[in-house]
Amino acid sequence: MPEKKNYLWDEPDPPGPSAASPSEPLSVSALTGLIKGTLEDFYSSVAVQGEVSNAKLSSSGHLYFSLKDREALIQAVMFKYRLSFLGFEIRDGMKLIVSGGVSVYAARGQYQLIAQGARLAGAGDILAMLEERKRRLAAEGLFDEERKKPLPRFPSRVALVTSPSGAAVRDIIHVLGRRNAGVDLIILPCPVQGEGAADMIAARIRQANALSIADVLIVGRGGGSLEDLLAFSDEAVVRAIAESEIPVISAVGHEIDWAISDYAADLRAATPSAAAELVAESRATLLSEVRQFELALESSIRARLDRAEAALDSFALEDVEARFMRLFLPVARRLDDAREAVVLGIGHRLKDLAHRRALAENALELTSPLAVLNRGYSITRRLGRDKADETGATNQGSWRLEGWGSIVRNASELEKADYLQIIFASGSAKVEVEEVER
Repeated sequence: MPEKKNYLWDEPDPPGPSAASPSEPLSVSALTGLIKGTLEDFYSSVAVQGEVSNAKLSSSGHLYFSLKDREALIQAVMFKYRLSFLGFEIRDGMKLIVSGGVSVYAARGQYQLIAQGARLAGAGDILAMLEERKRRLAAEGLFDEERKKPLPRFPSRVALVTSPSGAAVRDIIHVLGRRNAGVDLIILPCPVQGEGAADMIAARIRQANALSIADVLIVGRGGGSLEDLLAFSDEAVVRAIAESEIPVISAVGHEIDWAISDYAADLRAATPSAAAELVAESRATLLSEVRQFELALESSIRARLDRAEAALDSFALEDVEARFMRLFLPVARRLDDAREAVVLGIGHRLKDLAHRRALAENALELTSPLAVLNRGYSITRRLGRDKADETGATNQGSWRLEGWGSIVRNASELEKADYLQIIFASGSAKVEVEEVER
């Protein structure tokens, strides 16, 4: 930190917007400028430890909060882009070491800490470790909802992994006895804190699965400090819970406590007592539901019987035939009408098809080439022309094949000495062109 300076009235060039003397008092903005320059220059990079309070995330994404200890409080702000690199969420009650610089907000005459970074202090180191472990295990998919298994509504046997001398055992036994004494409880004893506790908890979970000794597995303990609950955040315990084929309820501490086992388990209970309530339906509740179903079923059957009796009473023996005929006659009438409609429809269709056939035959006859020839017309086809030899003489029967067999439509298509075939309605003739009139 640079050497601290004391600005005196007789100094010629104090920092700030303007110099001042006792006869010329400073303006508020001038004094604020002196303070701003001094604080921001001298405290541009500091680290402050304190407890977070009044943490509030603004709509712009910036976090405003206070750092306090027993004797003082300072306002702080961390901008959105810095929060994205933080790695954990700042909440009230956390003890943080915040690094940044002091800034003065001249409009209000307030100073605040512009936070560039933050890390957990004291117990915060444990929280940081747990947050890092939770992120890593979550990335492996151990907390995915698709892995969660539903709890059976009426389990007959529940296994409890906890310390046999802890309060959790007494609470669970009390709740099961009060709500449903028919549920069997198996206690798998293990230490719940201290060295080796996590390995024993994981071993008990795997043992319960290997033996299939229960329908539901409760893993937990009563409340304690953050350090006391660390065994249930151990990676071995979390993986054993995630691999369990038996549905697992994590019931660690009190409602405000948490452990990584809560995220891997199929269900989290706020307390061990709450876990017992989840696996043991109240006998009174079940009896009430059964009674309601019984009454509803009885009422439904009685109503159906009453309707059936009323329907039978309305069918006297002498009225059965009349009732049947009233039902049958409309159907028989509709059947007869439908049959007549089908017959008439087929007749009309056949007449229409015959008429259309006659029209088609007539049209075919009118457009037939033979019909045209019968009216005195003929078809002329150009067969070819005799080839001329070197002397100019022609050889009968040696035709040029250009245009051979084409129908003549115009005299301009012909030349002298062309051979033609004229087709009549009956027979044909071959001729040679002697002269062409165009």
